[in-house]
Order: sequence, then C-alpha cells, then structure tokens
Amino acid sequence: MIDERLLKPYNPAETEDSIYKKWIDSGLFNPDTCVSKGFTKPDAPTFSIMLPPPNVTGVLHMGHAATLTIEDIMVRYHRMKGDRTLWLPGTDHAAIATQSKVEKIVEKEEGKRRHDLGREELLKRIATFVEGSRTTIVHQSKKMGASLDWSREAFTLDEERNLAVRTAFKKMYDDGLIYRKFRVVNWDPKGQTTISDDEIIYEAAKSPQYTFKYSKDFPIAIATTRPETKVGDVAVAVHPDDARYKKYVGNTYDIVFAGVPISVKIIADSAVDPAYGTGAVGVTPAHSMVDWEIANRHNLPIIPVINEFAKMTVAAPELKDKKVTEARQIIVEWLKKENLLIKEEIIENNISKAERTNGTIEPLPKLQWFIAVEKKFKMGASNMAGIKTGQEVTLKELMLSVVKENSITFLPDNFTKIYTNWIDKLHDWCISRQIWYGHRIPVWYKGDTVYCGVDAPKEEGYIQDEDTLDTWFSSGLWTFSTLGWPKETLDFKTFHPTNVLETGKDILFFWVARMILMTTYLIGTVPFKTVYLHGTVRTDKGEKMSKSLGNAMDPLDMNAKYGTDATRISLIIGNGPGNDFRISEDKIRGYKNFANKIWNATRFVISSTEDFDRSKQPKLTADDAKIHEEFNIFIKDVTKDIEEYRFYIAGEKLYHYFWHNFADITIERTKEIIFHGTPAEKESAQWLLLSLLFTQLKLLHPFMPFVTEELWGVLGNKKLLMIESWPKESTL
Repeated sequence: MIDERLLKPYNPAETEDSIYKKWIDSGLFNPDTCVSKGFTKPDAPTFSIMLPPPNVTGVLHMGHAATLTIEDIMVRYHRMKGDRTLWLPGTDHAAIATQSKVEKIVEKEEGKRRHDLGREELLKRIATFVEGSRTTIVHQSKKMGASLDWSREAFTLDEERNLAVRTAFKKMYDDGLIYRKFRVVNWDPKGQTTISDDEIIYEAAKSPQYTFKYSKDFPIAIATTRPETKVGDVAVAVHPDDARYKKYVGNTYDIVFAGVPISVKIIADSAVDPAYGTGAVGVTPAHSMVDWEIANRHNLPIIPVINEFAKMTVAAPELKDKKVTEARQIIVEWLKKENLLIKEEIIENNISKAERTNGTIEPLPKLQWFIAVEKKFKMGASNMAGIKTGQEVTLKELMLSVVKENSITFLPDNFTKIYTNWIDKLHDWCISRQIWYGHRIPVWYKGDTVYCGVDAPKEEGYIQDEDTLDTWFSSGLWTFSTLGWPKETLDFKTFHPTNVLETGKDILFFWVARMILMTTYLIGTVPFKTVYLHGTVRTDKGEKMSKSLGNAMDPLDMNAKYGTDATRISLIIGNGPGNDFRISEDKIRGYKNFANKIWNATRFVISSTEDFDRSKQPKLTADDAKIHEEFNIFIKDVTKDIEEYRFYIAGEKLYHYFWHNFADITIERTKEIIFHGTPAEKESAQWLLLSLLFTQLKLLHPFMPFVTEELWGVLGNKKLLMIESWPKESTL
C-alpha cells in the first residue's frame, strides 16, 4: 500500500526540521559513532575537512550557503563511501570586525565609546553579542542541511584555541621568528589600531596631483597627491642612470617648507622609475612603507609629522594639530603663494580604507609585533617533501615548498601561480592589534625584563602586553588546533592533515596562506592536500550581493519559500571552482520543480510496483538490460566527477538523467509494459524502475539530502539514507 505521505504534494517546510532531527539524534555526523554502530570500519580511510569558521558578526549569506553546500556534498559522499568522515564546525571571533560592530551598537544606543566603558565592560558586551551570533549561525547551518559533527564544535577564542595560540607564539618567539620593532604599519585612525595589508580595501577616486619644488633654489621638481606629508621629507630619490639629475646626487638642501625646517638629500635608488612623473620622488620614511625601505637602504632619518589621530604634529602654528585633509589645503595654498606649484592635475588614484571601519589608512611608524618570513631557523620534525628535519629554512621557503613539491593541489590550478607570486613578494607580518577583543599577546614586562610564555610568569610585578593578536594568527592554526593540538590527541593523530580546504578565493592570502605558514612550521606537514576555491556569489545581473545595495539574498528565506534542496542545488549547478557565479530566485524556483519531479516520479514508481516482490531479481529484457548497463556506466561517471571535485558537472548530470532519461523516457516507456506486457516483461520493468529510483536517490543525496532522505523512508527503508553505501552499480 502506498505511503500516505506520497498522496500529498511535496512540502519541504513540513519535513526538513524533523529529518534534520533524525540525523542529529542518530549521532551519525560523528565518525566515532559511525564506527561504534558498525556503519564504518574502524580501519577505513579517513576524510576530514574543517568548516571555514564564519565570523561572529552577523548572519550567514549566500556565500556561506555555497560553502556549506559544497562541503556537505563532499562529506555526505565520503560518509556513504564508508570513510571515517569528520566535518568539524566552528566560528571565528573576528577580533576587529566584532569589536567594531559592538562599539557601533554601544555608541548608537548609549552614546558611549570604548574608553567610557573600559576594557572589562566592553569585553562583557562583546561576549553577549558573540553568544547570540554563534547561536544564530549554528541554527542557520543546520537549516542548510549541513551534516557537521556538532559534538566537536570549536571557537577561535575558546580556551583550547587560546592554549594553541600561546604555544605557537612562544615557539615562534623562541626561534627568533617573532620580534617587536618600530616600523611603518597601516594605521586606522578611526579604529585606533594597526591592520594588515589584506584588511585594506581600495576605493577608486579622482585626486589632485601636485607637481612642485620645495623652494625656488631647489633644483628638482617632484609630484605628490599628499602635500601634507612633504614636511616630513628627508630626501629626493632619482634613478642612478637618470642623466638629468646625476650632478645633484649627494647634495643636501636645508629648506623651510610651509613654515617647517626640513633637510632634503638627493639620493640615487634603482627602485625609482625615471619615466614616471618627473622621475624624482620625495622620500617620507615615516609615512610610506616604500619610503621606509628606501630610508633603511640609505641610512636616512625617520621624521614623523602625523599622529594616530591623523593630525599634524609639526611645530609650525599654521599646521600644528590640523587634520591631514586641512593641512593639505594649507600647504597647497602656500605653494601657490610662493609660486612653487608647477602643475595641478586630476589623476585616477586608489584611496586605502580600513575594511571594518572605513577609516582612511595612515602609514605610521609604530612599535609593533611582527613575524619574520625571511629569517632562517632550524626546522623541527618534518614530514614534508623537500624539507628535512633540522634543515635551515625560512617561513617563506616553507610556504613555497608546498607548491614546488606538489604537496598541495589548488583548484582551479591557476591559483597555484597566484599563490606563488604573492608569497614571493611577502613581507614580515604585523601581528599586533591595538584592540581589546582577541587573544592577548603572551608577553609580560617587568622593568627591562621581557617574559614570553605559554602561561603568565609566577613572579609578581609583571605587566602583560596590552595588544591583542591579529585574528588570522589564531585562524591560521584552525586545521590542527580544532583537533586538540598542542596535545597529542587521537583526533589529531587520526584526522590531520585534513583532506580538503574549501573556501572563497577572496581569502587565499588572508587565511589559506597563513594556515600553510603555521602548519608547515609548527607541525612539519601540510594542513590540507587540496584547496578548492569557490568564486563570489553574484546576482543574476552579475552584481556583488550587498545589504547596502539592497540586492542581498537570504538563503534561509529561499529555503522557506522553495525548500533547502532547491537552494543547495542552485548553488552547485553552473558553479565551477574559482569562478564567480550568478544566482536568482527564478533559478531556485526552477529547482523546487525538480524536487517535486523526484517526489512525483517516486509516487508513480511505488504505485506501479506494489505487487512486485523486491526480494528477487528477475531476468531483464534486452532493452531493460541495456538501460541498466548504461546506467551503471553513468554511476561510474558521476562518481568520478565527485572524486575529482567537479560537483557542478555531477549535479547537472544527475538533474538531467533523472528528469529526461528516467522520468521522461524510462518511466513513460515502462507504463505500457507494466499495464499490458507479459508477466516477465512486467517484472523486468518493475525491477528496473525500482533499481534506478533507489540508486538515483543515493546519488542525489549529497546534493539534495532532505527530499531524498524523506523518500528513502517512504520507500520502507529503516536505515537512514545518509549512511547507506555509495552505489557502484544499480541494484535493490
């Protein structure tokens, strides 16, 4: 008798929550439970993947939904394949982003700033916000059908991860790879902290560029978009081979520029492009990273003229304490008045902004903590190809070795070159932040004594460093800190290195590269064997989705309207690795029709096979045998696509086979046979229909888990579909 659930149209809203509860209650998202219940062999190969931890700053968006879907396909496939499969969830404290968000809320609701609250009170407010956000993210991940092992959930700022951070910091400090020094850094005057190069966004703008001389007697003209920094110039650099300026190289000129005494030396440096502008550049070492390097090469003084609040610090009354934008206009007017301004033109320019606060970046010399990427150290125990235990090596060499030795595969492979080029140009990493939320730097001071340790010094009188660590420091430990490192846990021994990292291509340098840095150095192995990079989810018009533009699509809204399976498969088909892809409500609506098609086809098959004895396999007719043989080839085809990470192709093949081959052709052809064929022909057709249906539900399950699991139960199966064996051939 046909199950009464099939008598109604498919309604995902009525079934999805109960199905997910069944999965959770079974405990089978946990690989240990799969082994203990006999669904996975204890010595089966492992498959492990760490969820890129979403920031605890808001709700999940379509990009997160794509991540969850792609990874869940891998995980469900490997679990059905019989591997000991771990998909470990977690969230990222996202230090600057989270503190900035809470500060904005406090300022809007209470009119208070961080220093009005104090460190302890602000951290309490942040903790409350984070707990609510983490709860929301977990709920949303479950709504996407993600089969994550929630028993192992981690947080980048919990105590276990804090121990890993302190341990990693101390080892790097002891190896001389972490140091504290005055250097020019990216300073965010609005957030009052340093930020990394990767946390800068560049806004295209049309800006005035001014060509001028420092004084009437100065022999060389230079050009700049920031005249206010010129009161901090200590040199003018020209190319060594530039015949126009050779005779001036080595000369020093003492000038009063806009009321500020400056001493400018003419130097020759091969970094200068003689064909750009006047072929000469003013050197402001305190407010430009490039100029800082030039100053170091030529032993030039460093003279700061702008402070942390983007205000001038020079003594000249007309400039002192002025904001940089105001000082810029004052100096331009002075240049005009002194007839020193040669040319003013509008050029295309990129304005550096802090990603989280939108503050305009000021390069400033600050005392900060850095990781040295080109300093030699003695490698610890190594399991890496091309790197020996005890070998003298740099972090940069470790990071490059993984691609030179093909230890990590990037998908698509053009990202191998992109990664290599970025590492080649990598500078020391500034890891300290002047914020309160995050991992506190494990360094303490007592007079001139500096103590670095995993734990605080036992002796009284030490004061801990006020700064916190860049959030990517803790995120860089993610693949192994989540498995218990620095303790030698069974999880760490079993599941590391992980098999795959799947993430957005936009954080290749933010996160992927830093995980490679940390893991190769600390563990002596790679963090993952394959990096699968997906593109940006865009609107059907090709626009980037954004709340501010009003074009963002909430995946949970789409789930509620069309079912989670429709949302999931719409994020897969047409979405190859590395490419941006478009999604629309119409596309999702179309795949709801596919879920309905699966439901309705199942109803027909069940109603047409009620009198069939499933315990026996009849002899197939020649036509049925041919369909069965072709379908078995199709199974191998789809399996190969999944194994080789072509999920978008596998999904499309499954969609087309079910809709066109199975529903439109095979079902239609068997109707006549079932109703009017001989008993042998009827049995052959019935077995074929059931066999193809059962097998397709298995093949479709990683892509569309809810409707397939529901139908699997409707078909009378007691065992959950999620731990059925992946098919090698079509059978009952």
